[in-house]
Parts: sequence; C-alpha cells; structure tokens
Amino acid sequence: MAFEGLADRLQNTIQKIRGKGKVSETDVKEMMREVRLALLEADVNFKVVKDFVKKVSERAVGQEVLKSLSPGQQIIKIVNEELTALMGGEQSKIATSNRPPTVIMMVGLQGAGKTTTTGKLSLLLRKKYNRKPLLVAADIYRPAAIKQLQTLGKQLDMPVFSLGDQVSPVEIAKQAIAKAKEEHHDYVLIDTAGRLHVDEALMGELKDIKELTKPDEIFLVVDAMTGQDAVNVAQSFNEQLGLTGVVLTKLDGDTRGGAALSIRAVTQTPIKFVGLGEKMDALEPFHPERMASRILGMGDVLTLIEKAQANVDEQKAKELEQKMRTATFTLEDFLEQLGQVRNLGPLDELLKMMPGANKIKGLNNMQIDEKQIGHVEAIIRSMTKAEKNNPEILNSKRKARIAKGSGRTVPEVNRLLKQFEDMKKMMKQMTGMQQKGKKKGGFKLPFKPF
Repeated sequence: MAFEGLADRLQNTIQKIRGKGKVSETDVKEMMREVRLALLEADVNFKVVKDFVKKVSERAVGQEVLKSLSPGQQIIKIVNEELTALMGGEQSKIATSNRPPTVIMMVGLQGAGKTTTTGKLSLLLRKKYNRKPLLVAADIYRPAAIKQLQTLGKQLDMPVFSLGDQVSPVEIAKQAIAKAKEEHHDYVLIDTAGRLHVDEALMGELKDIKELTKPDEIFLVVDAMTGQDAVNVAQSFNEQLGLTGVVLTKLDGDTRGGAALSIRAVTQTPIKFVGLGEKMDALEPFHPERMASRILGMGDVLTLIEKAQANVDEQKAKELEQKMRTATFTLEDFLEQLGQVRNLGPLDELLKMMPGANKIKGLNNMQIDEKQIGHVEAIIRSMTKAEKNNPEILNSKRKARIAKGSGRTVPEVNRLLKQFEDMKKMMKQMTGMQQKGKKKGGFKLPFKPF
C-alpha cells in the first residue's frame, strides 16, 4: 500500500492527541516532533518537512485551537488541510485543447514505466473521458520500444502511429499530429525517448519536439520508489522543458511515498496521475485531499464509489436488489456479484478505503486470500443451471461430482451452501423488517448491493 509506513506513524501519533480534552503547547511540540520523524523516514525532502512542520505548529498553537472544545480534533483537521495543500490542494485536471488534437508529451528516464504509462493513460482517456487517443512511437533508440507500444496498442485496441526507427522523432511527431487531425483523434500521446540519466542530447531532442508540436501537456513519468531521486529528476526536467504535470508510477509498492509529498512542493508541478498496479486500468487521477485522508486513516469513500460506478452494471444492480428483496437470489446471481466485486480491485485495498479501517486491528498486515473467491467461483461454475437455481436438489452424489469438477472437496461445497443459505435467511429477515418499518413510518434496507 502507498504510504503504508508513513500512514502507520502519523495515525499512531495523532491517535495520542485525538481524544484529549485539553492540549498544551508542549503536547503540540511533542506531536510535531513525531510528525517530523515520520516524514523524514518516508523520504520526504528535508526543506519540505521543515516548512510543513512550521505551518502546522503555527496554526496548532493558536488560541482558537487550544481553547476550543475539541482541540485534538482541530489539530488533526489542520494536519489534514496542510497535508492536502502540500500535495497540491486540489486535483489538477488534464488539459483539453480548444483546437483538437490535444498533444501530450510523455517524458522521463528509462525504467520509470513511460511506455506502459502512455498505454494506461490512453485507456483512461477512452474509458473515463470518452476520448479517441492516438499513440505515437517516438522512442527510436531503446530496443523494442516501438514494438512494446504496438503490442500495448493491440492489447488495448488503440491505434499506434509509427515510422520505424530510421526517421527522426521530430518528424514522427509532426506526421503523427497531421494523421490525428485527418482521422479526428482528439488526443495525441507522444512516447518520447528516455535515457539512463539526463543529458544534453536527450534534452535537445525533447526541446525540438516541444518547439514543433506545441504540446498542451508535458508529463514527466517517474518511479515513486526512487524517493528523492524522483524529485531531483523532476527538477531537472522542469527547468529545461517546463513540465505541466507528473505521473508517479509504482505508488502501490512504495511504503514511504516521499516523492509524492515532495515533488509538488519542490517543483510546483502538480501530480496529475498515479500508477497503482501493473494492470492497464491501474492508473488514476491524483486527488490530494483523498490521499491525505487515506494517509491519516480517514478512508477514501469517493474513490471507492467511483470504482463501483465504473465497474458495476447499474441495471444489473437494480435487478439484483429486487431479487434480494423478494428472496429469489440464486447462486448464479451470487457468482455474478463476485465477478463485479473482483473488478473493483484487490479486496484488502478496498477495505483500507473505508473510514475507520485503520482502527481494525491487523488490517495493514492482513492478506486477503483472493484464491478463496476463485475456489467459490469454481464450485458454482461446476453446477448445472438447475442446481444453481435450486441448491436443495444437491444430494451427496451431485456434491461429489461438483467437488471433483471444481478441484475442491465436498466439505468446501457444503460450507459454501451453508453460507449461501445463511445469507438468504438474513436477506429475508431484513426484507421483513423493511415491510414492518413501512407500516410504522419508513425503515429502509441498511445497504445496497454493488
């Protein structure tokens, strides 16, 4: 999980002050000492830490805080606000040109995941914003870079423009934009060449492409796990190209997260997107306020809702709710629900987005075995349609066949059937409570299916 180490330290620190009826300046100083250590351990830039602690301290020892009814809560609110401001304050949205196509230059060093991120961004533009992007293979130096982008394009059903590795990147970019205008693409994503380190030849070529294409966005792709090196790279690229945004990759594997907290403050360049996994849909717009909320253990319900809206069929959800109300929910329906929940992402990450999840003992170290979901799916898929719709017909002979067909055991089949029956009973009870509530003035189901 991103910021795991920092989140643990900060949450433990603010927990000590949360419930205090009275807070002194000494309490604030002690808390800020812990916050400073937590940020430095997370590899946040030293100057950034110093400024952050100073701002929070000045606000936290004000009379309106120390003399308020809940000073502990007020201080946590200040930390949340300053953490949000540190990461940019609010979401920085992607540009849209008044005269299409919108041109985006993807720049960065080798190994940061630039080409893959270009593919991910094109998918996000199509799915979330209903755009029609064109990918441009302008990295003619790295072996197989063009082939990699073409493979991603095929995988995503996304057009890729290439002139091979014998034409200059500037000419490739020029012809790609002409092609995009001709075919009415509204975004052009130019995958430029990277280097092992910043050098004059690289910068010269990027400046030439910038001069010709007049890009609406120049995104620097950096690996969040490189810590302060990511900040140094961002500074160097920003000074020479004038970046409009940063895309942080591998944020899911970085337990420190110092780069995300430092880049905005040091370069004044907003973080536009973050990569949170290897799958092609694992790229998300960066929301500073939501990330601050997650770091402080307050959850991230908005992202959870967006994931559900993007991955769940609303009509099917309504049909499912009706079945739950009328107790006609079947194993077939249950199987479909499992598939939709899986589409939302890793279950342990979804749980951590719930408010108060940090108070659940051992959640951060909990590994939810998603293989168990696969086992359940295998068992249900090994049943006939009649068996899924009417589990009561399952005798010992049928159960043995299902166990063999799914590669599981008969006790596992029995366990699933027992859990399913218990769930149906609970739904029936809730529906009964709802009907009684209507007569008395309005009881509603306390939940809705995904």
